[in-house]
Amino acid sequence: MPFIPHTSDDVQAMLAAIGADSIEDLFDEIPAHLKAGALAGLPEGLSEMEVTALMASRARQDAGVLCFLGAGAYEHHIPAAVWEIATRGEYYTAYTPYQAEASQGTLQTIYEFQTLMARLTGMDASNASVYDGASGLAEAVLMALRANRKSKSGRVLMPEAVNPRYRQTVTAICENQNVELVSVPFDAAAGTTAVTALSGYAGEDFAALVIAQPNFFGGLEDVDALTDWAHAQGMLVIALVNPTALALLTPPGEWGEKGADIVVGEAQPLGIPLSSGGPYCGFMCCKQQHIRQMPGRIIGRTVDLEGKPGFTLTLQAREQHIRRSKATSNICTNQGLAMTAATIYLSLLGPEGLEAVAAHSHANTQTLVARLGAIDGVSVAFTDATFHEAVLRLPKPASEVLPQLAERGIIGGYDLGLDFPSLADCVLVCATETRTADDIDLYATVLAEVLA
Repeated sequence: MPFIPHTSDDVQAMLAAIGADSIEDLFDEIPAHLKAGALAGLPEGLSEMEVTALMASRARQDAGVLCFLGAGAYEHHIPAAVWEIATRGEYYTAYTPYQAEASQGTLQTIYEFQTLMARLTGMDASNASVYDGASGLAEAVLMALRANRKSKSGRVLMPEAVNPRYRQTVTAICENQNVELVSVPFDAAAGTTAVTALSGYAGEDFAALVIAQPNFFGGLEDVDALTDWAHAQGMLVIALVNPTALALLTPPGEWGEKGADIVVGEAQPLGIPLSSGGPYCGFMCCKQQHIRQMPGRIIGRTVDLEGKPGFTLTLQAREQHIRRSKATSNICTNQGLAMTAATIYLSLLGPEGLEAVAAHSHANTQTLVARLGAIDGVSVAFTDATFHEAVLRLPKPASEVLPQLAERGIIGGYDLGLDFPSLADCVLVCATETRTADDIDLYATVLAEVLA
């Protein structure tokens, strides 16, 4: 049946009851030039059976495809137990209820998620997730402007080595809120952000510096030097991190002398499938002194009058409960189900398991880079160390090579020319723990054939 169940007779009866001739009359106060017009590209509605067949045919397009694409979303192994538990009835509809104390199970799950993320990042506190990593970074920028009371400029330093999709999202959310994002170039040889690139901004009024670790190119930034420089300039530090990488790398809470002030990232690598683009789950952590500027919910653990442990909403900076002008965010919910899956994933793997995933992914990428770099005309584009992604320079434009790889069943990576014209002959490749030696050998063989 159609999504809108009303028949034409139903619509006419309702219009007659309110004295309108057409649905369009209900919106006559909107100027014509602001209306979208006819949706010519929208197909006619399909039946349930037709939709099922259509989606099944699209799903088959992914069958047998070998993926070496990362760029912000990663194919990790997800233990079967994760979603067997997450899709049980008591978890499947996880959502922070308005009368939160009536649902101790939901609150405890969120509390466990907060605890895990705070420990992983080395920060004092975590909220109950945000929509995704990109919108989380936008929230972090706005939070930094509120928290850094010494800064009056509304400016934030945003390195170009931050994921382009994240930068676009931050721009879309913040540009109309009197926020100026100032780009910082990356080193063309190293593929990371040098402290010297920031020297021109010394002494100027900026609220914060964003540091991605790893950055979009997979490069490992000199986070200690960048953090100390920002703090010396009176800026807060916003860390944008890959949670899997934190099993091996120094947590943001220990960067430099004082550590990062705000940490955000995407929890998708933690047990959440690629699933054609979502839903995902952002996380946000901060130092204790900034906790009241952090958007979303924070769950706390306490005891009742009988001494029994219990959980409750400790902080809830939401616009439903306070004046909209004083709200820290317009986000009204957390990604409950995805957050639950991430909590189960981390609980099952533990510190040793997550470290093994990260180490295996790093080793696979090193093997992949070595195999592909041995092909005539292929070279490693940047000199700095990487985690589980790296940039390769090809003898042809990536836009020509990647479609030919796709025809042979290999998603060969991300075309950097889409966002960085100077890197049109470069491809961002990724290998997680799911890639085998045979997978890597096959990619190398097919790439050599395509380039030949």
